[in-house]
Amino acid sequence: MSRLIAPHGGGELKPLLLYGDELKNEIEKAKGLTQIKMGSRETSDLIMLGIGAFTPLEGFMGYADWKGVCDEMKMANGIFWPIPITLSTTKGQADSLSIGEEVALIDEETSELMGSMKVMEKYTIDKEHECQQVFRTTAQAHPGVHKVMSQKEVNIAGPVKVFNELHYPAEYGVKYMRPAQTRAIFQEKGWNTVAALQLRNPMHRAHEHLAKIAVEICDGLLIHQLVGKLKEGDIPAKTRVKAIDVLVENYFVKDTCIQGVYPMEMRYAGPREALLHGVFRQNYGCSHLLIGRDHAGVGDYYGPYDAQRIFDEVPQEGLLISPLKINLTFYCTKCDGMASTKTCPHDVSFRVNLSGTMLRKMLSEDQVIPDHFSRPEVLEVLKEYYATLDEKVEIKLHKHVFGEK
Repeated sequence: MSRLIAPHGGGELKPLLLYGDELKNEIEKAKGLTQIKMGSRETSDLIMLGIGAFTPLEGFMGYADWKGVCDEMKMANGIFWPIPITLSTTKGQADSLSIGEEVALIDEETSELMGSMKVMEKYTIDKEHECQQVFRTTAQAHPGVHKVMSQKEVNIAGPVKVFNELHYPAEYGVKYMRPAQTRAIFQEKGWNTVAALQLRNPMHRAHEHLAKIAVEICDGLLIHQLVGKLKEGDIPAKTRVKAIDVLVENYFVKDTCIQGVYPMEMRYAGPREALLHGVFRQNYGCSHLLIGRDHAGVGDYYGPYDAQRIFDEVPQEGLLISPLKINLTFYCTKCDGMASTKTCPHDVSFRVNLSGTMLRKMLSEDQVIPDHFSRPEVLEVLKEYYATLDEKVEIKLHKHVFGEK
């Protein structure tokens, strides 16, 4: 019997992907349905629904769920959920749809048929209210705010059937895993406690330090990379996967961690997104989630430890996964090693801040990378990528002060 953490909501995983004859029949039926074009975020959310990562959701949220999630981080049925999962369309198209009507869901970038939905509700929202609640800002410069404010006029809601996982399995091979697959791997390895390390950058030495803390505490580690759409300047997932492979091969004890990717698009929602990361990592079978400085943040919109503090606001029954809260990690020249604000007693002048953004900036400007910043095998992979770029990528650093609370 499995001793892994239960899926979110207390039940079984609810993957919504169709297979075999059922899939064939639904695809054929969908060819005659009204088409709803989905943006990249909506498509990635549909895939997360399909693979069971968004268990216990059965489709895109209606108004009561949207409002409850925005205002209280819980759905109408009382189940904890931190960020709305919604689908929008134009007012004209919404007016033409009947309640109970089935529609085909099309990825607008690839024109691929991704699934179908039974329309159970049509509603409008206060977009600025959602942004203030979820992102703590309405500034259009915030990429998540911009995405919400660019949504079409009307949300449509209802249960979905998912036909397609897009191209992720073909591109990333065995590294692309659904929650049922990671759970099976954890059980096969005899892991009962598993920590997840969320990544959207290649692993530098601070990431490695966090990962090895998790390996000390838990039976195993899932290095879990996002492969949905990122912001301009971020390193492509294929390069990140390769860089992590060489790091794990050369600097981790064999069979203490696995690497996987997942197809969600970043919202850069900081604290709220950290909670969403906890929800679906619980579905993947992880008992713990590493939360470092400015988890899922962007720019200067969030305090460095806001994503840690928000876990204290969640009722104990709301989320079973536990955060592993790690203070800011850095290289201390006086300690001559990796440390944190909890373990290093030395003045900030000895501390070298290591961040994915800083590493990308240094690589894009062809600067010399110090040994304590990243492993040489990782740097070779990243330098190979930057050598293929025709132009320098401008990367802005956000402020950071050592010892911030």
